[in-house]
Amino acid sequence: MAKKINSEKKIFVLDTSVILHNHNAINSFEDNDIAIPITVLEELDNFKKGNDTINFEAREFTRIIDELSSNYTLREWIPIGPEPTKGMFKVVMSQNSKIDACVVFSENKADHRILNATLSLIEEYPKRKVILVSKDINLRLKAKSLNIPSEDFETGKIKDLTKLYTGKSTLENISSDIIDNIYKNGYCSPSDVGIEDPIANHYFIIKNENKSILAFYNPLTQLIERVEKRVCHKITPRNAEQIFALHAIMNPNVKLVTLQGVAGTGKTLLALAGTLEQRNNFNQIYLARPIVPLSNKDIGFLPGDIKSKISPYMEALWDNLKMIQNLYSSKDREFKVINQDLEDEKLVITPLAYIRGRNLSNICFIVDEAQNLTPHEVKTIITRAGENTKIIFTGDIFQIDTPYLDAQSNGLSYLIDRIKKHAIYAHIRLEKGERSELANLANDLL
Repeated sequence: MAKKINSEKKIFVLDTSVILHNHNAINSFEDNDIAIPITVLEELDNFKKGNDTINFEAREFTRIIDELSSNYTLREWIPIGPEPTKGMFKVVMSQNSKIDACVVFSENKADHRILNATLSLIEEYPKRKVILVSKDINLRLKAKSLNIPSEDFETGKIKDLTKLYTGKSTLENISSDIIDNIYKNGYCSPSDVGIEDPIANHYFIIKNENKSILAFYNPLTQLIERVEKRVCHKITPRNAEQIFALHAIMNPNVKLVTLQGVAGTGKTLLALAGTLEQRNNFNQIYLARPIVPLSNKDIGFLPGDIKSKISPYMEALWDNLKMIQNLYSSKDREFKVINQDLEDEKLVITPLAYIRGRNLSNICFIVDEAQNLTPHEVKTIITRAGENTKIIFTGDIFQIDTPYLDAQSNGLSYLIDRIKKHAIYAHIRLEKGERSELANLANDLL
């Protein structure tokens, strides 16, 4: 028998977009109750086939519901987990209410039927607060127009982007003696530069009016150590941030790197150059990015075989690789090695969807455009890492091409916020564009 519901608890109605964002969303509302409109289950049925992440999310959610409801009917309130930490859930069959959203908005569509299911709950439970949860801004606006309380799915969302970790700091007015000592010995104690609780692999510009030096906190030695400029595959860093980025990529003790920055800051190019420089340390190098079709066109709309279909989405990665290769003559060994690595599949450029289920051991894995991933997708990628694997995520959290994600809820922001301070992680926010004066103008003014 289902338990008696608590009238003081809220009822959260989950939209399809929430479940496709995180199949485990049903467990994210503490001890409150969850309602799933039958329309949501119908929509999920359309997503269950396929190899994309949303297909996986749809299938996993269906399995969770099936397991929880094994001894119940879906029309009754079913316990999600043990009391008092978890609430209950039910599938809402009714779409009858005094206000009909399909009539109000002059169209019988899934979103409007979900609104009707929410309205029916509000009428059925007048003493309880019923809230529609959706990643779809338009649906939330429609809900508000009908006086339905609505909100975004907040789990994993960064509250204040101004406080998002940058990975670097500037220490000013440091005495010349200390800077000279770092130049001479290669290190100093954190207390020498006024650091009491240093963050692992955090980078510093240490300076005064006359001198400056670049450094980072090494969690293994517990010292502030000098960072020197280095060239990788003829790619020369042009500013302190790029020097820090290459250092993090080349640091064998750092297994996870994130590079965040606007277009033209060199994120992908630095990641690729640094990885190629240490190619002998790994069996394979993977360059991957999520396929985000323009205008919501599915990949199936494109002509040709699968290679032809994915090629347009991988062009940016090929461009960076060709740029590095063309720094050499076609007779140079480095030029030939890149071609040979591509032929032998030691260097692989692939859509991210093709990585699911693979064992990422002894691999350096670059994930480009990581801002288009959900927090769950980022977690899935990292949990595939085996021995001697390094993963580099690059992206611009303010340039998101997927619906239902924003600068606060995407996987890259989530990763930067959650994993900072760990000894095997390093992050750098690249802020200075180096692509061209024209690109910088567009980033600044448009």
